Order: sequence, then C-alpha cells, then structure tokens
Amino acid sequence: MNLPNKLTILRICMIPFFVLFMLVDLAGPASKWIALALFIIASLTDLLDGKIARKYQLVTNFGKFMDPLADKLLVCSAMICLTAMDRLAAWIVIIIISREFIISGFRLVAADSGVVIAASYWGKFKTTAQMIMICLLIADLGGFFGILEILFVYLALALTVISLIDYLIKNKSVLSEGSK
Repeated sequence: MNLPNKLTILRICMIPFFVLFMLVDLAGPASKWIALALFIIASLTDLLDGKIARKYQLVTNFGKFMDPLADKLLVCSAMICLTAMDRLAAWIVIIIISREFIISGFRLVAADSGVVIAASYWGKFKTTAQMIMICLLIADLGGFFGILEILFVYLALALTVISLIDYLIKNKSVLSEGSK
C-alpha cells in the first residue's frame, strides 16, 4: 500500500477519536482543542495524500474511491457532532450532506458509463469553506470569531449549492441515455 492510501486510511481511523473528543468530555476544556487538532491533522492528510499521489504518480483505484469517501466521512461527522452540540443548524447540515449524496450518486452513474468526473474548483472552494467553518465552530471563540463563524456557515452553504448546480450543469449528459 502506498503512502497516499495510508494517509487516507489514517484519516478514516482518526474520525472515531475526533468524534469521541467532540461529544464526550474526556479531557475537560481541552477536549474541544484535541478534537480541533485531530480535525486539522485529518484535513491536512486530505491535502497531502492528493498532492503526493499526483506528484509521484501513485494514483490508485483505491485512492480514487476512498479519498473522497474519507473526506465526506470526516466533514459529515464533524457537522453532525456540531448539530448535536447545537452549534450548527440541522437544516444546513441536511443541505450539505444531501449535496454529497447527489454528487456521489452522479459519480456512480458516470463511472458505470466509463466517465470519470473530476472535482471542480467550486467543489474545492466548498470543501475549504466547510473545513474553515468547522474549525471556527469547534473553537467557539466568540466575539469577532462568532461573526466569522456565521459568515463561513453561510459561505459554505452557498458554495455547496453553487458547486452542486455547477456540477449538474457541466455533467448533465451523464444522466442522458446517450452519455459518453
């Protein structure tokens, strides 16, 4: 197993520990900081595994499938925890997770037709905004950062919808019977 795939597996293995520190007060006030550190480290492995895989031509079918899945598991786990903690509205999480299901289904249909759909810049902006939003909500610093939290919640939500629309428009041929 190559390094990028090991980083993907590491990210998946970090998720239960992240969730544990988010939802269980194991370390008192330090719990949220441990959860935040775990989330940041896991997020950085997402960035790192892709760069390594492309730079050293270590792209594998396992990585193509598991890397985006690990990313979705991490982000969705964080948002569900934040909802349970009353830090993020459920309706926002439902919209964001629904987008992920729609895109995943779309990719499955495309793959069945032999079409590989690359991530767009809108999708990358969306992921970045979501990760910043999650970090701000976990840190829960209040004051000016409270304003940033709100800004990033709605920015992440807007980018989620924009990236979905962009994705559907660019790949609408996948749903037609005459897809390539």
